[in-house]
Amino acid sequence: MNPNVNFYFSKAKKWRDELEQLRIIVLDCGLTEELKWGVPCYTLLKNNIVLIHAFKEYCALLFFKGVLLNDTHGILIQQTKNVQAGRQIRFTNVLEIVEKETILKAYIYDAIKVEKSGLKVTFKKETEFVIPEEFQRKLDAIPNLKNAFIALTPGRQRAYLLYFSAPKQSKTRESRIEKYAKQILNGKGLND
Repeated sequence: MNPNVNFYFSKAKKWRDELEQLRIIVLDCGLTEELKWGVPCYTLLKNNIVLIHAFKEYCALLFFKGVLLNDTHGILIQQTKNVQAGRQIRFTNVLEIVEKETILKAYIYDAIKVEKSGLKVTFKKETEFVIPEEFQRKLDAIPNLKNAFIALTPGRQRAYLLYFSAPKQSKTRESRIEKYAKQILNGKGLND
């Protein structure tokens, strides 16, 4: 146990028992406990394997390369449709965790095996994401905007494309594009 991570478990209100049980199980698999992104992250030779996190409705183990795991029990969940690699196992009570301890350890050991093997997740390229027609029209009309967008990192491009594509109404998509055009021209990402 890493004492720098203890505060995460002690401050937990809703899922304290569940989080502590998950911690015991993960640590029993020989991983190194670290604090990353404000949550407990478990690594093997500095490579992220799994993290523990809590949400309003559940707590979960998140496997960084979950898409590569053998989901023999059908319990891995893709958090949102845009998550490419990570997969969660969700819990709503401590008994659920205790009953699945053997299964959870098998998934953790599988994640360790995937990491040791050097397997990599094949991510979609930014060019494979749909460019909303409203944004394409704007890019065609303003060459500087197109050049600025192309100059962004792939992750920033992806974030904009997902954000611009999300609304159902064209008017809302146009409003978002208009709002962030200057930020793109300044070489900034959606959250910069």
